[in-house]
Amino acid sequence: MDVQHNIAEVAEDLRPAAPADPDVPGARFHDVSSRILRSIDTVIDGKPEAARLALTVLLAQGHLLLEDVPGVGKTMLAKTLARTIDCTVNRIQFTPDLLPSDVTGVSIFNQDSRRFEFRPGPVFANIVIGDEINRASAKTQSSLLECMEEHQVTVDGHTHSLGEPFMVVATQNPIEMEGTYPLPEAQRDRFMARISMGYPDARAEAAMLEAHQSVSPLEAIRPVASVADIAAMMRQVRGVYVSPAVKDYAVAIGRTTREHPRLRLGASPRSLLQLLRAAKAGAALEGRDFVLPDDVAAIADAVLAHRLLLDRKATSAGETASTIVADVLARVPVAREAQRR
Repeated sequence: MDVQHNIAEVAEDLRPAAPADPDVPGARFHDVSSRILRSIDTVIDGKPEAARLALTVLLAQGHLLLEDVPGVGKTMLAKTLARTIDCTVNRIQFTPDLLPSDVTGVSIFNQDSRRFEFRPGPVFANIVIGDEINRASAKTQSSLLECMEEHQVTVDGHTHSLGEPFMVVATQNPIEMEGTYPLPEAQRDRFMARISMGYPDARAEAAMLEAHQSVSPLEAIRPVASVADIAAMMRQVRGVYVSPAVKDYAVAIGRTTREHPRLRLGASPRSLLQLLRAAKAGAALEGRDFVLPDDVAAIADAVLAHRLLLDRKATSAGETASTIVADVLARVPVAREAQRR
């Protein structure tokens, strides 16, 4: 397939043929998203990109993985995002002795009714915060696979649906640290995006020390959006138009990762689907009802990097998944006409 030719051929079709009829008007979408981001910014100092990406994943109906060393605000970001929305929130502290039933729930025999009754676990919430997810065993980690992919839980042969919207925000420490287990590839592939928080700059760190020394700003956070608001915004994101040109561009990125000489495992078909969903949410946050190739490229590292497996030569040479993604984006051509608005 000549991807560049195909993109150029349909470049003028980047916009939708007819304006979508969104569930949330553009002004309302912008107002709610701005209030959420401002609330997060009052708690998480100097990390607007992380806050925006977290909101992007929420609106794209994905799950978020926060990975970095302890103490840089991973759990705080997850809690703050959850508190900005008037929805049900549960937090699970993952430990080596945590069992799958501690996450999904368990059937208990009722002596009065002489029947087994299902007691829902903490995964039954709109937003589930999984703290230090890679401290639990692989068996317990796998209990989230069905929840994250199918939004349901099966216990003792009975299937129980989860509420909507449903989002898992998990934190993990680097695998080099003590007491951690690496997440299996199938588990990492369920997360739409990964964020590495990083240390704040000196000014943001000084502001944090001033703001947090007496009381945590998290205590002052109040919901600024309802579940209905978020559900309507999600529907609007689903209606954002993606042209055949942009779809071809995403496919070319995925195929290039699979053929890359320094990768053992490239992007899965699921990851490309999530890449486009995240790009649609990014476009909506920019105030557009159609996706540009720039939207795909901007989110590519967060969506793809944690799914890629490097070969030994690349690892020993100091390559990272992010540098590979940057190389892939440089390799995949985009015709100039495809970037016209």
